[in-house]
This record gives sequence, C-alpha cells and structure tokens, in this order.
Amino acid sequence: MKHRVIVLGAGYTGAAAAGRLAKRLRPEEVSITLVNAEPDFVERVRMHQVATGQDLRRRPFSEMFAGTGVELRLGRVTRVDVGRKTVTVDGEELAYDTLVYALGSGWNTQDVPGTTEHAYEIASRPGALRLRERLAGLGAGQTVTVVGGGLTGVEAASEIAEARPDLTVAIAAGGEFGDWLSPKGRRHLRKVFTGLGITVHEKATVTGVEADRVTLADGRTVPSAVTLWSAGFAVHPIASASDLEVGATGQIVVDGTMRSVSHPDVYAIGDAALAMGKGGGPLRMSCASGIPTSYQAADAIAARLTGGKVPNGSVGYFMQCVSLGRREGLIQYVTDDDRSRPAVLTGRLATAYKELICKSAAWGVANPTLGMPVRRRPVTRSRAASGSVAKAAA
Repeated sequence: MKHRVIVLGAGYTGAAAAGRLAKRLRPEEVSITLVNAEPDFVERVRMHQVATGQDLRRRPFSEMFAGTGVELRLGRVTRVDVGRKTVTVDGEELAYDTLVYALGSGWNTQDVPGTTEHAYEIASRPGALRLRERLAGLGAGQTVTVVGGGLTGVEAASEIAEARPDLTVAIAAGGEFGDWLSPKGRRHLRKVFTGLGITVHEKATVTGVEADRVTLADGRTVPSAVTLWSAGFAVHPIASASDLEVGATGQIVVDGTMRSVSHPDVYAIGDAALAMGKGGGPLRMSCASGIPTSYQAADAIAARLTGGKVPNGSVGYFMQCVSLGRREGLIQYVTDDDRSRPAVLTGRLATAYKELICKSAAWGVANPTLGMPVRRRPVTRSRAASGSVAKAAA
C-alpha cells in the first residue's frame, strides 16, 4: 500500500514542497496529492502589479506537474482532522499518512471598523483583480490611501503612483516610515516616494475605514476614495480549529524540520508555520521564509521515509527585495536573523535584481522537478508497512 502524502495549498511553499517530494520519492511507493482552490499558480509577490493593470503569464498546475506523479486535486479545504488523519475537500474526506500544511495567509483586518466593508486587499488574486477594476474607474485627482508601511504597502503605493500619476496616492504607516530599513535604505525610499508624489503619514494608526475616508488614532481623517489595507497578514483559521498546537498568531508550532510538535505526521511550511529562525526569533511571513521551509520539510519527510539523514537547521536571511514601481527598486542587505545591514542596492540595478528574484522563484515553482538531481530512494519496509512517518522519526 502506498504511503499517502497530501499537500494543502499550492502557493510558493506548497507547490515547491510537492515538486521536491516528487524528486525524492518513488511514485510506485508514495502518492503525492496537491490540493488547491485555483487551477493556476499565483505569483503573490506580484499582486500589486496585477492591481495596476499588468497581466502575468498563466502557469496552470496541470502543465507544471505533468509527468511528475503529483496528483492535483482542485477544491477548498474545509476541515483537518488530525485524530482521524483526514482532510475534507469540498465535502469529501481524503485520508493521509503524512500531511503538509501550506494554506498560507490572507489579509489581516485587525478588526478595524469598516475594513471588511470598504477596504481592498492584494493578498489574493481575486482581491487584486477587484482593486484593479476599482482603480480603473477612478478619475484624475481622486485619492488612494494605502494602509501599512511594510513591504506590501510600500510596493503597492509606489506601483499605483507610477502607473496612475493622475491620482493622489498616500500611505499611512503605524510607525516611522521605513523603520525596518537601514538609514541609507530609508533615505532612498523617501526619495523615491517624494519623486512619485506620494504623501506619507507616519505614526498614523488607522482606527476606522469609511467609503471615502480613513480615520486616524489622533482623530484626524484622511480623504480616500479607495483604501488598500496591507497592515499585515493573518493565517488560515483551519489549523486553529483542529487539535494541532498553534501559537498566538494561529500558526502551527513546528520543530527544526517543520514538523508539528504535537502531531508528528503533520508538517507546516510557509506563513502557516511558527518556525524559529537564526537568532531564535520567529520567521516572518514571506516568500523568503516560505521556500526554504518547504525544502526543509520535503527533505525531512523523504529522509524519514527512506531511512536517510534528517536535515535539521534554522532558516536565515540575506536580503529584502523591494520593488518601487517598474523603474526603481531597493535591495536591503540583512543579517541572517533579518536585521538591516548598512549596505543597500538601489536604482535600475536593484529593479533588475528584484525582477530576477521574482522570475527565479516562479520558475522554480513552475518547473518543480527541474534543476535538481533525482535522488529517489526506496521507502524502507518498516515505514511502508506502518504507513506513518511518525514511527520513523529520527
């Protein structure tokens, strides 16, 4: 009987994990099912481009995983039962021996009044398309306010301002603008925003969103025909509704191999995982964290099934790549525990670098079994007979 691996979610992390497992395990011994709600891979890091009218290349999963042995199951996950080792997809139960949980995250409204009713989001393709339609209908001089001064907010504000110079674009940052960057990085960011005519509201916590304005904590109001909410992400709630151990954020608590500390047959990767990085702090929700954790989990699963050496290490960082429209960019070099270094790369070279990173990430996901040597080892008899990676834990 085949060992059944189910991967939930086919974003950067889930798709990468499924492809890597297909290269590590023999299809006659292990079945790999990839569950996702949409038939195409979504480049989430480019949703600000979609929102401004740019069209991205379609990447159908049916083509990406053709001939790999990975079975694609389209549908929405509604339940995870770790006791019975099943997941429910559109009303049908699927049984697993090993589960890879990669459902990721969505926008976090932080329960601010009016956000759900009036704000837009670009954490998903439907959200980006909805914003795209709304922006296309705006007349010259109307105001777009981006809430959130992190990577997503900065990239969105600059992309909108560059694509629509006829609009009045503003960004509301809860702290000092660009406080996560080095001094040189902050100076460049401010220079670009000034050049694009973007109004920056610093230490401006938004406490309410209406159809035509946002309200700040100090009582001021900012006109806003369109409000884009990008103040952080929230993980999918299914994990918290299960018996899996989760942290305060709802992320699944994992060890260094991305395996759940409460249920050893479950692995969590990407935004869904509460994993510790170098320096002992939790990894931030990002593509830079997600892909390495997917590799870590896939290699650990394959090793435990085949009797190989189980990798166990911390994910570290090297840089943060920020696009500031199509003509400007910022590469902020960081320590392995994600603290900014003095060095930055700016201008057209940074733009080209960021584009290369995005294309490389998409290529790696769209070609899951290329660029990596085949190392398919047989599943050991004890592992195959038990149907459980848990009993093979190193």
